[in-house]
Amino acid sequence: MHTICLVEDEKDLSNLVSLYLEKAGYKVVRFENGQDALDYIGNEVSLWILDIMLKDDISGYDVIKAIREKDENVPVIFTSARDQDLDKILGLELGSDDYITKPYSSKELVLRVNKMIKRVYKETTSNCINQDGYRMDLDKRKVFEDDQEIKTTTLEFDLLLLFFKNKDKCFSREEILKEVWGPDYFGTDRVVDDLIRRIRKKCPKLNLNAVYGYGYRLS
Repeated sequence: MHTICLVEDEKDLSNLVSLYLEKAGYKVVRFENGQDALDYIGNEVSLWILDIMLKDDISGYDVIKAIREKDENVPVIFTSARDQDLDKILGLELGSDDYITKPYSSKELVLRVNKMIKRVYKETTSNCINQDGYRMDLDKRKVFEDDQEIKTTTLEFDLLLLFFKNKDKCFSREEILKEVWGPDYFGTDRVVDDLIRRIRKKCPKLNLNAVYGYGYRLS
């Protein structure tokens, strides 16, 4: 799931935009002033939406300067009630990727966000699998809940991948041993039960069920 940081001091507009973004499948982190946004920089963010004029002494320009010191690539969309070429030019010079003038349609903003996310993250999104609020990055071999990484061992990752790719399919312990440990494994099949317990503890939202006398299934 991609995280969108929305820096907007108009509360009603912030609520409305957040609602549309969340319906589109994004996680939204909201800020009503520049200082809180500055304090959040450094966390994993997929895209920033910055209002130029904020209530405190920190403007959207100050925020994007700080963002670019940490990350040159994360996309930024500027919003402003002023439709002036100078604002647009300055925003682009500071590293913004798009500019939208208030009042704007929340639907239009979401469309721009979708387009930018698809363009910037097209390679990584194609190599991820999502299930029940968890995301597996196949290239990095990492598991995330929202944007928080869940530390997994090699065996835990491989077993999760087996279930994610075969939802609703029942696997016997012997099949799991062959797929995860390999055909040359010699030992008790109870190691499967232990690995399942560890995965359930780390990923409690997964509907990982035991099939009595046989094995396990992810539903």
